[in-house]
Amino acid sequence: MANTTFNGPVRSENGFESITKDATTGAVTTNATYGTSITGGVQSLSGAGAVDLTNLVTELTTAAGAAAVTLADGTTSGQIKIINMIVDGGGTATVTPVTFANGTTVAFDAVAESATLVWNSTIGWVATSVNGATVA
Repeated sequence: MANTTFNGPVRSENGFESITKDATTGAVTTNATYGTSITGGVQSLSGAGAVDLTNLVTELTTAAGAAAVTLADGTTSGQIKIINMIVDGGGTATVTPVTFANGTTVAFDAVAESATLVWNSTIGWVATSVNGATVA
């Protein structure tokens, strides 16, 4: 189906889904669901690496050593990124956003620590909620 642009409100009785379709296999993946609640995808990140910008949530798992984690600039103002630590293997996951309004890093060292960030194209990622994690 081609892209469609609407002028005015679009309504649905049963919600909307944002999907991607694999060009090779034809497999459809639901990225987000918009209905009575908004549900976004989840990235699982073990150890060092990059937080993706396509999923709403990133779940961190650490091993015994430190994990350097990067976060690129957002793609549009208002973009939300939620980062949670779900497994603490003894190390600290330190997230370094390219542009961060609240400092330079967010460190996660215990299960259930989380941060909710909102992208602002002028000042960068803004930490709107931090639970247990350390902003520096």
